[in-house]
Amino acid sequence: MKTLGRFALALALFAGSLGAQDSTKVAADPGIKIDIDRIVAVVGVTPILWSEVLEQVNIRRARGIQVPEDPEAQEKFAREVLGEMIDVEVMVQRARKDTSIVVADTDLNETVDQRMKQLRDNFKSDAELNQALKGDGFGTIEEYRRWMMDQARRSTMQQKLVQKFRQDGKMITVAVAEDEITEAFAKEKERLPKRPATVTFRQIVVPTTASDSSKKVAFTKTDSLLTELRTGGDFEKIAKRESQDSASAIQGGDLGWNRRAQMVPAFDQMMFYLSAGQISPIVETQYGYHIIRVDRVQPSERKARHILIKPGYDSTDVARAQVRADSVITMWKSGAVSYDTLVARYHDIASDEARGVLEPFERSRLPESYQEAFKGRANGDFVGPFPVEDKSRGVPKFVIAQLIAVAEEGDYTVQDLRNQIRDQLAEEKSMRRLLDNLRKETFVTVMLKD
Repeated sequence: MKTLGRFALALALFAGSLGAQDSTKVAADPGIKIDIDRIVAVVGVTPILWSEVLEQVNIRRARGIQVPEDPEAQEKFAREVLGEMIDVEVMVQRARKDTSIVVADTDLNETVDQRMKQLRDNFKSDAELNQALKGDGFGTIEEYRRWMMDQARRSTMQQKLVQKFRQDGKMITVAVAEDEITEAFAKEKERLPKRPATVTFRQIVVPTTASDSSKKVAFTKTDSLLTELRTGGDFEKIAKRESQDSASAIQGGDLGWNRRAQMVPAFDQMMFYLSAGQISPIVETQYGYHIIRVDRVQPSERKARHILIKPGYDSTDVARAQVRADSVITMWKSGAVSYDTLVARYHDIASDEARGVLEPFERSRLPESYQEAFKGRANGDFVGPFPVEDKSRGVPKFVIAQLIAVAEEGDYTVQDLRNQIRDQLAEEKSMRRLLDNLRKETFVTVMLKD
């Protein structure tokens, strides 16, 4: 009964008249004439029903895709949907034959549970939800959940199959001609939103550094903890008590497993030098002073803990950083020192901020401090220094930037989107070639008459 129930609902929605007429009248609609359900295609040994095609049409309508009203166009749209359904079934059947592609229920439960929760949130009670599901042909909430699991499994199998073909080098890159890009842009131009205001820039972030006296105090403190550890102190207890890395201290300094180059260079080098169970000497990084213990070793990973002691900062340190940033932008503007040299010498390597944003960045998505600093500025302008928060040190750091390209809000041009369109078309062509090859390997017959 589930298929017939969803079939009736799909018919009504496809005709755009849910609740306005019964299924007999909908079936008599000249756009799509159907009196009873029927098989319209077979993939392998799996039939595809006309009701399932209409169900997929309904799903696309719900997603905001325009379903044509003209009967001829409706038929064409339905055939396109059927073609997509055949592609999906071909992929799923191919994935099922591949013993390396396994999708366990445990891989799907979290996603399905989240979707079920979202669905339940739309209803006042399970009884109300049950009633709604029955109207769509599902006997119980659990039956609907099983259907959701099946859909999630099919989707995951397709993703894993494509991933495997990529790894095996079977997703062949297909060239895209310039006229194809122009044609694709022309088709979508009217539906495109306005191009947002953007800015492309490069920057140097100058950190606030601690004074020598403050660093000496932090080093002395770290040295006393190292002595305590070497005379039998419990690393985890000392980390919980003393470490100033709040994220790891509560876990006894545990940093989990880390691969090479995930940590800053000095820390990374020491962590991969140590053997399991060893405690490092004091390691200095831009964050402060560390004591590291490696707990477990694998060829390309280390499981480690650390204790961090940070030097203190005051207003004098912040003022000194601002003066340094002023001198850096002066050198940059004058051309006396190259940008790359200034970056190597002054840019905060622990900074989350990249040195340069090589692609246009939406102004509205920039931090407020950047938006304010860039306001009213033009191509080529130098900006700053302006302060931004340094979460790792708890004091401001200073940004100096040069605007490379400034674009106001407007209509997209083909030039704006050329690379994205080319990549998308190349992906679509590559996928189409893969699907065509899979169809040749699978029994496929279409019984939807022209």
